[in-house]
Amino acid sequence: MKTWARGLAIALGVLIAVAVGAWFLLQRPDIPYATLEAKYGYADSRYMALPGGVRAHYRDLGPRDAPAIVLVHGYSASTHAWDAWAVRLSKTYRVIVLDLPGHGLTRTSGPYVAGRQGFVAVVDALTARLGLTRFTLAGNSMGGAVAWTYAVDHPDKVQRLVLVDAAGWPSEKSGGALIFTILRHPIGRAVLKDVDTRPLVAQGLRSGYWDQSLVTPALIDRYVELSRGPGHRDILLSLQSGPRRDATVAELSTIHAPTLIMFGQEDRIIPAADGEKFHKAIPGATLILYPGVGHVPMEQIPDRSAADLEAWLAAHPVN
Repeated sequence: MKTWARGLAIALGVLIAVAVGAWFLLQRPDIPYATLEAKYGYADSRYMALPGGVRAHYRDLGPRDAPAIVLVHGYSASTHAWDAWAVRLSKTYRVIVLDLPGHGLTRTSGPYVAGRQGFVAVVDALTARLGLTRFTLAGNSMGGAVAWTYAVDHPDKVQRLVLVDAAGWPSEKSGGALIFTILRHPIGRAVLKDVDTRPLVAQGLRSGYWDQSLVTPALIDRYVELSRGPGHRDILLSLQSGPRRDATVAELSTIHAPTLIMFGQEDRIIPAADGEKFHKAIPGATLILYPGVGHVPMEQIPDRSAADLEAWLAAHPVN
């Protein structure tokens, strides 16, 4: 073998060895649920066995005889996204906050086929087990898509609908979150399944939180660690590859529950223009746009957004 060829072979061998070594160094195993529950559970955390092998984590706060509000988080988020709202709203309302399958502290056993309809079924099963026949339903981002889908599919159960930077329009783009761009491709999903996603998660959170001071190491840790619950990564990745149910004007026009739409004008994940589309499509809807606010108003401006919600709820009472 010629000297240059031998040198090239050695160099390629070294590169392959380095790549394989880096791959193993970047791999991150699942974190047992017991560990996650000890760190991220609440003193009032509850768990409920639901159909399909789901063990749902939820919180049930406030007076039991008060009107109920159900809060649904977004993609890769958890009940923690609603902490500030839950504290304030539970003084007057019964507040139910849940983790969707593949998120937070909710477990699934065996292969779980994730998707919006599956999430709608979880919301329906959990609220039914809690004896809630009618309630106010609020959702952020992906949870907003779950909320409006639920309102379309179960119009008799939704008294009021609250969409916070809701997903679902065909024009929806990944915006400034690089991780969503990667997740759209099969190779990207395969790579991200087993490696340390912390840098990408951090970048995605910075895209979602206009106020960068909110993107703390603890917040990044929570997102990364909860995504490593057993089975979570498979579900999170499948959500980016499965079929979508996009909003249509015809479908949304069937929603007759009073609807509040809240959107951060600086949302870099879902454009605020989508909030205006929801506003036009849903009869009688109210739209509030927040200048200088990103994808999660309930976290960036919790007091202001909660006060706006409380004022709207008071203006749209239920029996």
